[in-house]
Amino acid sequence: MKGLKKKRRIQIIVLAFAALALSTGLIGYAMRDGINFFRTPSQVTQNPPPPTETFRIGGLVVKGSLQRGQSETVTFRVTDTATEVPVSYTGVLPDLFGEGEGMVGTGRLVDGVFQATEILARHDETYMPKEVVDALKEQGVYVDPDTPPNG
Repeated sequence: MKGLKKKRRIQIIVLAFAALALSTGLIGYAMRDGINFFRTPSQVTQNPPPPTETFRIGGLVVKGSLQRGQSETVTFRVTDTATEVPVSYTGVLPDLFGEGEGMVGTGRLVDGVFQATEILARHDETYMPKEVVDALKEQGVYVDPDTPPNG
């Protein structure tokens, strides 16, 4: 009788482990396209991702770089103040998108141009995406709008 209980307990543990491994594998498979890594323009130019990889890029829109074409395609450059990456986007830009403002785009790098499928911009005059703030802090150029100037 004791041998049967021990055997049953081992079977349950093995079955639970197999179920856990299967569920982990299914979750990983389902999320394979849903995970987009964030990169700064400097990271993109130093180590360009393959054209098949979808990722997010963020920084400031370079002043004077925004060009609107005859169609819905818009081109501009995004910078982290150290490096610039050209961006092409077809679609309607957010209302608060503009030159000198923070943005985050999702897309792929094709032939040195970031082909964006989605563009996100700040939602008020002081907001900037966390990833962009962190990247600008790394460059040493971020100024907190809530901090009063030294006088």
